[in-house]
Amino acid sequence: MTVRLCVVTVLVLVSHGLAAQELPTAPAVQLGLSPARLEQIGLLVEDAVDRQEVSGAVTLVARLGRVAHLEAVGWRDVERQAPMETDTLFRIASMTKAITSVAAMQLYESGELMLSDPVSRYLPAFAEMQVLTRAADGGESTLEPLRRPITIRHLLTHTSGLSYRFLAPPLLAARYIDANITDGLSQADGTIGDMVDRLASLPLLHQPGERFTYSLGVDVLGRVIEVVTGQTLAEYMTVKIFEPLRMVDTAFYKSPSESDRFAAIYSPLGDGIVKVREDPVVSPDQRTIYSAGYPYGEAQRYFSGGAGLTSTISDYARFLLAMLNGGELEGARILGRRTVQLMTRDHLVGLGVPPGGQQFGLGFSISGERGVTGGPRSEGAFGWLGFFNTVYWVDPEEQLVAIIMTQLYPNNQSQLTDKFEVAVYSSILD
Repeated sequence: MTVRLCVVTVLVLVSHGLAAQELPTAPAVQLGLSPARLEQIGLLVEDAVDRQEVSGAVTLVARLGRVAHLEAVGWRDVERQAPMETDTLFRIASMTKAITSVAAMQLYESGELMLSDPVSRYLPAFAEMQVLTRAADGGESTLEPLRRPITIRHLLTHTSGLSYRFLAPPLLAARYIDANITDGLSQADGTIGDMVDRLASLPLLHQPGERFTYSLGVDVLGRVIEVVTGQTLAEYMTVKIFEPLRMVDTAFYKSPSESDRFAAIYSPLGDGIVKVREDPVVSPDQRTIYSAGYPYGEAQRYFSGGAGLTSTISDYARFLLAMLNGGELEGARILGRRTVQLMTRDHLVGLGVPPGGQQFGLGFSISGERGVTGGPRSEGAFGWLGFFNTVYWVDPEEQLVAIIMTQLYPNNQSQLTDKFEVAVYSSILD
C-alpha cells in the first residue's frame, strides 16, 4: 500500500545570505534570474512528490559564479519520515566520471600522461585484447586482433570498444557476467585493479576509435591513475581535488554512522514508488546489479572511477563552479583554463554523435546546435547524469550551473529532470 506523501520543503533564501557549506551566493535578481520563476522549481518537485514520482529532490542553480537557488523538497526516506535536506548524501554514480576525467587531465598537464598514450603502457594486459566481430551473413561471431591500441583519449571519450554489462549485446554481456565484471554500483570483491585485469581478458565490442559506446572506460582510466601516481584513486582525488575545492562530503565510502544522511533509493511500482530494500538488486537477466549500501561497505578497497562516488549537491556545485571558472575556485586551481576548454569541446568528429544529438568531450557530454537535442541548453554546454537520477550541466554561454539530485531507478516514469531544465532557463531575465 502506497502512502500519500506530505511535502516538506526547506528553502535556502540566498537573498538573505543563508548558504550551505560556504557556497558563494547572491540574490537572484543580481544574477539576471527571476526569483518568481526560480520558486517554480520547488513547486515542480513538490508536484512530483505528491504524485509519487520521486520521494524528494535537492535542486541548485548558480549563475555568474554564485548560487541563486538551493532547495530541498520531500523526503530522503519516506518510511522514516526523514526530510530531504540540502546536505543529504547522494550516490552520484556516473557523475563520478567527470571528476575522474579531471584527475586524469591533471596528470596530462604535469606530463605524466598523454592522451595518445596506449593504455597498455600502464596496464600491459590491454595490449593483446581482441575484438568481437559478426559475420556479414549474420553467422556466428568471431574474434579479430586490435587494429590500433586503446589510448587514454579513447577511455575519456567512450570510444575504446569497452561496454557495460547492462548495455552490451547479449553475447558480450554474458561474458561480462561470467567474469564478474561490476559496473561499480554494488559491493565488489577485490580491487579495481583485479576487475580491470579480468576486463582485459574479454573481447571489445568494436575496434578502438570506431564509434561511441558508453562504457567502463573511465573505470579503467581510474586504474591508470592509480598506476601512474602510486596512490589509490581515493587518495589521489582527496589530495588533488576534494581538499583544494573544500568538497568535504565527497568520497567513495562514508562511515556507516553517516548512513542516515543518505537519500534512500526508490523504484517505480504501479502508480507510485517503493523503497529499494533488496541488497543487492539483481535483474532477472543478471545484467543490472546495484546496491543501496555500497557507499558504506566495510571492505572499502574498490574505487570505481566511473560510478563510485558519494556527494552532496553543494560539494558537486563547487566542482562545477571551478570548471565554469576555467579550473579555479576561490584561489584553488585544479586545472588550467585551456585544459578545461580542451575537455569541453567535441572529440567525436568523424564518428557521428551519441544518441540524442549530443556530442562528447573528454569526460562530458557536449550540447550541439541549440534545439537539436530538444532542450534549451546553449551550444557548448557540458554535463552528464547518474544512474540514480542525478543530473547536472554547465552552460558557459549563460554562465550557468544547474544540478538536480534524486535517488530513483529506473527513472523513465518521471519527467522531473526535464521540467527542471525548462524552469531553469525560463528564469533567465537578460
